[in-house]
Amino acid sequence: MNELFPLWRSERFRRCFIPALIALLLLLLWHCLVTVSEIPEYLFPSPLAVGRALVSDWELLSSALLNTLKVTLLSFLLAIVVGVLIAFVFVQSRAIETAFFPYAVLLQVTPVVAIAPLIIIWIENTTLALVVCSSLVALFPIISNTTLGLRSVSPNLLAYFKLRRAGRGKTLWRLRVPSALPYFFAALRIASGLALIGAVVAEFVAGTGGADTGLAYQILQSGYQLNIPRMFAALALISLTGVALFLCMSALSRLMIGRWHESEA
Repeated sequence: MNELFPLWRSERFRRCFIPALIALLLLLLWHCLVTVSEIPEYLFPSPLAVGRALVSDWELLSSALLNTLKVTLLSFLLAIVVGVLIAFVFVQSRAIETAFFPYAVLLQVTPVVAIAPLIIIWIENTTLALVVCSSLVALFPIISNTTLGLRSVSPNLLAYFKLRRAGRGKTLWRLRVPSALPYFFAALRIASGLALIGAVVAEFVAGTGGADTGLAYQILQSGYQLNIPRMFAALALISLTGVALFLCMSALSRLMIGRWHESEA
């Protein structure tokens, strides 16, 4: 195989080629099942029907995609800032972490569907309300992983810093933060997808129309109109956006820590 296809020697090429091949096979299987079974488009469209809907309704779907992506990125950035600051506070004292970490867990176990209506009522600006809802979904992995990383330092190095009488600030920035980077970037990969999920769920709950609607609203409207190909096209855009966010965070992780940490080797 290596002699016939020189590109096959590249591990990066294999990582891209094998998932793409599996995706192509799944699409062919999907198309064959729908075609052979003669399933109507209003029940389960074929990949070709979804592609046609994506092309014909691209202006509508692309605008909705940009709105969903805007909410996702804003909430993701907000979750990063708030989550890292909370982790910095937690790592300063075990007593503070013990007292307040259970309330951070509440963010993970409380369904956003349950609290989104309240947030939307309390905050008049719809976009801001969606950002807050989505940020709550993405916040816990940032807090949990970053706190764990900040505490996962070598005891010998920590003892050395204490021996050199390094203050809390110097110990945090020169020892704890570099040790926490692999955990932090792992949290980014998780939180980016959760931010997208939170944005879509919040849009479902808000159910607002108008010019600033996202992909969730297009899914709802397509369902009401029995335009199932457009619904599948919107779902495909959400899935592809999630994959793109994950790949971007993975690339950022390799760029930042790939040279010195074995997790990205």
